Amino acid sequence: MKASVIGGGTWGSAFAVHLGRLNIETQLWIREHDIYEDVQKSQENKVFLPGVIFPSLVSFFNEFEEALRSTGIVFIAVPSGFCRQIYQKIAPFLTSGQIIVSLTKGIEKGSLKRMSEIMEEVFPFPPRIVVLSGPSFAKEIIEEHPTAVVIASPDLGLARKVQHFVSNPYFRAYASQDMVGVELCGALKNIIAIAAGISNALKFGHNSIAALITRGLAEMTRLGLKLGAESQTFAGLAGIGDLVLTCTGELSRNRSVGVELGKGKSLEEITSKMKMIAEGITTTLSVHQLAAREKIEMPICEKVYQVLYENKDPKKALQELLSRRLKDE
Repeated sequence: MKASVIGGGTWGSAFAVHLGRLNIETQLWIREHDIYEDVQKSQENKVFLPGVIFPSLVSFFNEFEEALRSTGIVFIAVPSGFCRQIYQKIAPFLTSGQIIVSLTKGIEKGSLKRMSEIMEEVFPFPPRIVVLSGPSFAKEIIEEHPTAVVIASPDLGLARKVQHFVSNPYFRAYASQDMVGVELCGALKNIIAIAAGISNALKFGHNSIAALITRGLAEMTRLGLKLGAESQTFAGLAGIGDLVLTCTGELSRNRSVGVELGKGKSLEEITSKMKMIAEGITTTLSVHQLAAREKIEMPICEKVYQVLYENKDPKKALQELLSRRLKDE
């Protein structure tokens, strides 16, 4: 079965390399025409994945119709803010037999919907949707470090099909039916990672990060359960696994945003210098609204929201967190 990958950023390019190494014929769609043309000549994405040569089984496209032709499985790796637009553009070229796999970790601004919910809205037939998430830095997958992820779909048979399709000795996938939980984990952990970056910039130690991860997981779980997720998902790879990685790993874009905020830089100043999107910035706004709608207490996420969108001083935000009314765990 041939595969399509929609999205030529770091994650999409890395996943195309991974599929090519699995001897899967892969068609990678790249949005930026200049990057597309350069990749065609050099077999390297010098902007988002420098130094990595694509396997010969990976081909490159700038048009959706060509990128999606004759493939049985479509992996979509674009930032959440662009997903609805991309879904609408690819919809005419999808077939009912294709499996659609979301690699996106975010919640849509405004609608507050997960990516699978948007797919169900946009695609012209009931799509065969799967979600892939978990602790997986693109760079480390390229370097073939042992990595474990979760493949989720309400149709467990479909999840297992994708599980076997993408797994190899260094990339191990586990199957799950909790698509809601896996999607929420992938989005929510990015907010806690921003808080972890702030903590790092303020020179707080391991105690502080441990507290953020643990209490952050409690917030994530509260919202997830209210939205229909399963608690065990938050204790697994998609939840605590990805949360630990994103809060402690120096490759984390969201943690890096927090570090810069903690140094006193404005959000505009930080984002103007980034070539890649940190999903946690928009997700924080969406989760602020979700928590209010669902009447769920999420104090860490709320303080990150205030730092990002209300210009609250990061140190003051931390002091307010610590001075909250004492309570039972």
